[in-house]
Amino acid sequence: MSTPDEDLGFAPEDDAPIPHMQRIRDYYLAFDYPTPYRWAHYADVPFRPLEKPLSRCRVALITTAAPYQPDKGDQGPGASYNAAAKFYAVYSRNSAEDHDLRISHLAVDRAHTTAEDRNTWFPLPQLRRCAAAGLIGEVAPRFHGTPTNRSHRATLEKDCPELMARCRTDGVEAAILVAN
Repeated sequence: MSTPDEDLGFAPEDDAPIPHMQRIRDYYLAFDYPTPYRWAHYADVPFRPLEKPLSRCRVALITTAAPYQPDKGDQGPGASYNAAAKFYAVYSRNSAEDHDLRISHLAVDRAHTTAEDRNTWFPLPQLRRCAAAGLIGEVAPRFHGTPTNRSHRATLEKDCPELMARCRTDGVEAAILVAN
C-alpha cells in the first residue's frame, strides 16, 4: 500500500535544498572573520514598475562573471576556487559580441554543480534571442560586470553608482542581474 506522500509524488525527506546561506556563514567563521557573512536585506528597495511593456524595453545584463585572464591559473568549468581571477572594478563589454567570461573566482558549491553550462551564469545569447523574438525590445549595447569583493560599503558607494551611470548612458530601462 502506498503512503500519501508517494501518491503525491513528493521527494524523500532527505532530498532537501543545500543550506547555502548557513554554509557561507560557517565558511566565514572558519576563516576567522569576526562575524559571519551578513546578506544585505532592505525593506524598501529602489525599484519601480516598468513604464512600458518589456517587449518595448532596452534590457541590460549585469553579471558577476569575470573576463578570462590567461595569466591567473585555471579558470575553466571544473576549476577549483581561484581568487587570483577576481576583478575589483565594474567593467563593460559590447553586447553584440561573444566574450570569454569565467566564474572560477566565485565561491560556488563545486561539489553539487559545475560551470559547464555558461547559459546558466551568463545568458547573453539567450537575451539576444529574446530580443529577436520580440520578448524584449532590445539588448542594451553593453553588458556590465560587477565585482564580488564582498564589501557592502564598496558595493553601495562605488560599484552600484558606477553601474547605474553606465546603464543610464546606455538608455537601459530594465536590467537582469545574474549574481553567480
